[in-house]
Amino acid sequence: MRLSSLLMIVGTFAVAAVLSLVAANLSVQLIEDSSEIGVRDALDEEGMTWAEVQADGLQVTLAGIAPTEAVRFAALSTAGTVVDAARVIDDMQVEAAAAIAPPRFSAEILRNDAGLSIIGLIPAETDRDEVLDRVRAISGQLPVTDLIEQADYPTPDGWNDALGFALTAMERLPRAKVSVSAGRVAINAITDSAEEKTRLESQMRRATPPGLRVSLNVAAPRPVITPFTLRLVKDTEGTRFDACSADTMASRTQIMNAALAAGLTGPGDCMVGMGVPSPRWAQAVEQAITALAELGAGTVTFSDADITLVAAEGTEQADFDRIVGELENDLPEVFALYAKLPETVDPNQGPQEFVATLSPEGQVQLRGRLSDENLRNVADSYARAAFGSDAVYMATRLVDNLPNTWPVRVLTGLEALSQLSNGAVTVTPETVVVSGNTGNPQASTNIASLLATKLGEAQEFDIRVTYQEKLDPVAALPTPDECEAEISNILTTSKITFEPSSATIDASALGTMDDIAELLQQCGDIKLEIQGHTDSQGREEMNASLSQARAQSVLNELRARRVLTSTYTAKGYGESNPIADNDTEEGREANRRIEFKLIRPAPSAPEGETTLETLAGSGDTDSEAAAETEGSDDEQN
Repeated sequence: MRLSSLLMIVGTFAVAAVLSLVAANLSVQLIEDSSEIGVRDALDEEGMTWAEVQADGLQVTLAGIAPTEAVRFAALSTAGTVVDAARVIDDMQVEAAAAIAPPRFSAEILRNDAGLSIIGLIPAETDRDEVLDRVRAISGQLPVTDLIEQADYPTPDGWNDALGFALTAMERLPRAKVSVSAGRVAINAITDSAEEKTRLESQMRRATPPGLRVSLNVAAPRPVITPFTLRLVKDTEGTRFDACSADTMASRTQIMNAALAAGLTGPGDCMVGMGVPSPRWAQAVEQAITALAELGAGTVTFSDADITLVAAEGTEQADFDRIVGELENDLPEVFALYAKLPETVDPNQGPQEFVATLSPEGQVQLRGRLSDENLRNVADSYARAAFGSDAVYMATRLVDNLPNTWPVRVLTGLEALSQLSNGAVTVTPETVVVSGNTGNPQASTNIASLLATKLGEAQEFDIRVTYQEKLDPVAALPTPDECEAEISNILTTSKITFEPSSATIDASALGTMDDIAELLQQCGDIKLEIQGHTDSQGREEMNASLSQARAQSVLNELRARRVLTSTYTAKGYGESNPIADNDTEEGREANRRIEFKLIRPAPSAPEGETTLETLAGSGDTDSEAAAETEGSDDEQN
C-alpha cells in the first residue's frame, strides 16, 4: 500500500511537470508569433518593407539594409511601439554612401603692373612646378603670388588644353584676368588702343585649340580724337558719314538718330572718344544735320568747334540764307559756322585739277596741273618716299593762275592717298576728292581728320573710301581650318616626293615646300601634325621608321624656311592608314604621301559653377555666362 501510494504521488508530479513544460512552450511560441507579426505589420504600415523581423523568445531581431541612417532609426522606433524597446535587437545595415564626387578643377590668373597671381585647385597629375616656372617667366621681375592647391583626382577632359592656352594668352596680355576650367577659358583684358585690341583678338582666336570653348572680352580705352571730326554727305548717291565722332554713347545715339532722320543710307558707325570741344557737341551736330537735311543736299563738316556747311550747287539763295541764319542763331556757344553756296561752273571751262592714282599693284601715276617746278619736285619726292622710288610715274604739266593753296591741297591729297590700298585723289580749286579701297576700318575717319586739319576752315572735300576685309592685314589672316584646307589643296596639285627609300625630299618638290611655308607663315600658332605614310611594300617596322624620318624631314625643311614650328609635331604612320589599294602601282603611289592635319582634341562637356566661384560665393557666374553667350561667335571649334 505504501509503495503504490508513493508511485501515485510521483506520477502525479511527473504529469504536472510535463504539462507545465508544454504550457510554457506554447506560451513562449505564442509570444514570439504575436511579437513578430505585430512588429512586421507595424513596419509594413510605415513602408519599411525592406526590414526583416525574427522573434526568439522575448527578443525581436530586426535585419535588412536601410536606405539611410535616419530610416534605420525610424525602424527601431516603430518596433519599440509594439514590443518593449529593450527586447529589440538591431541587426540592420545602412546602404553605403555614394562615392564623393571629384571637385571641379579651376584656376584664375591675374596679371597687372604690380605682378602676377594664380589661385585655384588643380589636379595632382598637373605638374605644379612647371606651371609656376612658366608663370614666373611670364611675370619677369615682378612678384608672383602662388595660391595653388592640388587634389588627387583624375584630370578631366580638356583641362590641360585650357590651362596651356590660358598661360599662352597671359604671355600676350599684360593686364588681364583669365579664368580656367576643364574645356573652357574666360579672358577679360585691357589694351592701350583699339588697334591693339583688334590685333590681340585676332591672335587669341587663331591660337585657340580646336574643341576649347573661349569667352574673350578685350576692352580698349576711348581714343583721343584730334581734331574731333564729323562729316556727313548728302548727295544723289544717298546720305553717309565720311567720319563721325562722339564723346559718349548717349551722344552717339543722338547723332545717329539725327542722321537717320536725315536719310542715312551709308555707313553709320560713330567712334566714341575723348577730346570733344564742348559738352554740347551732340546738340550742335544734330542741329547742323537737320539744317543739311532741310537744304536737301550738300555736306556738313565739324573740325573741333569749326563747322563748314556747303550746300549743293543750284540751291535757292533764299532757302540757303534762311536755313543758315536759323542755324547760326541756334548753335551753342563756342561753335563757329562757315556756310557756302557754290557758284555754277561753266561747263566749257577746262579743268584745273591734279590727279594721283594708286593701282592695286602699288604703282602711282601723277597727272594734271602743278603751279611750278618746285611743287613738282616736292610732289615727286613725297610720292617716292610714300610709295617707293620705282613705283611713281610723273605726268604733270606746269600752268599759271592756280590758287595759292594749290601746293597744300596737292600734298595733302597725296598723304590721304597713302592711307589707301588702291584708289585716286583729285584736287581742284573747289574740292579734294579721295576715293578707293582700304584694309583699315578707320581709314575714312583718319582721312577726314587729315583733310579738315590741313585744308583749313571752309574747304570742301569728298571721301569715297570702302573698307574691304580682304585687304585688312589682320582680318584677312586665314583660320586654322582654312590653313589645313589650303595645304591640302597645294598637296593635291603637287605632292611632296622623296628620293627612293630615303627621307631626302626630291628636288622637284622644293617648290611645293616653298608654297606651304609661305602659307604657314600667315597661319600663326596653330597645332599641326605632319604625318608621314608609306605603302605596304617592305617590313612594317621599316615602313614606320621611314615614314617618321620623312615627316621629320618635312618639319626640318619648314624650319629652314623660317616657319615657326614650336606647335608642330612630326609623326610616321607607316603603312597603317592606306587611302588606296596597295595591290596596284597607282594605289601604292597614292599611299606614299605627306599630310598636314590640325590636332583636334575631343570637345569637352560644359561645366557649371567653378570651385572658386562656389568657395568665394562670387557673383561672376551669371555675367560670365552672359559673356559666353554674347561671344559664342568668337568660340573656336
